[in-house]
Amino acid sequence: MKQKIILAGGSGFLGRSLSLVLLSRGYDVVVLGRGKPRRDGSVEHLQWDGKTPGAWAAALDGAKAIVNFTGRIVNCRYTAENRREIMESRVDSVRVLGEAIAQCSTPPEAFVQAGSLAIYGNAGERWCDEEAPHGTGFPVEVCERWEEAFGQVNAPATRKSVMRIGFALGRGGGVIDFLARLTRWFLGGQVGNGRQFISWIHVADLNRMFVQCIEDAQISGAYNATSPDPVTNAEFMRELRRVLRRPWSPPVPAPIAHLGAWLMRTEASLALTGRRCTPRRFIQHGFTFEFPNLRDALADI
Repeated sequence: MKQKIILAGGSGFLGRSLSLVLLSRGYDVVVLGRGKPRRDGSVEHLQWDGKTPGAWAAALDGAKAIVNFTGRIVNCRYTAENRREIMESRVDSVRVLGEAIAQCSTPPEAFVQAGSLAIYGNAGERWCDEEAPHGTGFPVEVCERWEEAFGQVNAPATRKSVMRIGFALGRGGGVIDFLARLTRWFLGGQVGNGRQFISWIHVADLNRMFVQCIEDAQISGAYNATSPDPVTNAEFMRELRRVLRRPWSPPVPAPIAHLGAWLMRTEASLALTGRRCTPRRFIQHGFTFEFPNLRDALADI
């Protein structure tokens, strides 16, 4: 009998990518989402609201693992309403999954929570491993409340880990599609002073990290899910122009970035801040990268 993996909020870019990898490894995949229950090829979709227990909870009993991707997108203006939804979508989903695990006669072996490197704030040139101090600001507060809720899940038979994910690069989703379009239109210049760091990871390596968290009994606690080669915004855009065969593009000054963010109904801080992170704990567990440097990652994508 195949083992089952539950992907909560797994209908997005990262969840779809991980589903394909899990299916190739012989797992059954169940996605919890807001759509009506259905079967999409080899993937079963169950309906949930991310807040309250329901019929979906029975699927967790006997599962190999849960991976939780749930959370309202942060690519928006931080209005009071959006802030509330960003926070509650994350905290509520963790809480209700914990309640569902408590009801299982055979609890899942592992609970993997998708988190964010934003917990380190705007860290400048300082290297951030998993023990680095947290930053300040709304994104940091979200991450701290998120991980605090995860830590409060009472599931003694279930191994728990948090993957603090970097800037995920892959085909068919994520911010890289938007940046590639800008670059093709000769608008691929650095943003602001260009010195803010981007901690990125190829989605193929990210999927392998998820699999390690699911299958490796030694994995628990917080892990930076990022490549070992963070680059500045200026370096990132230069490599993107190179792989797309575009010439030098003029930089985008911070005031123009703020105006552009306002027009696109998002926050300029998403582009103007950054952090220089290292996946120390994954490396200690023997993880090796298929795409350790940005040039090869972008060329593959």
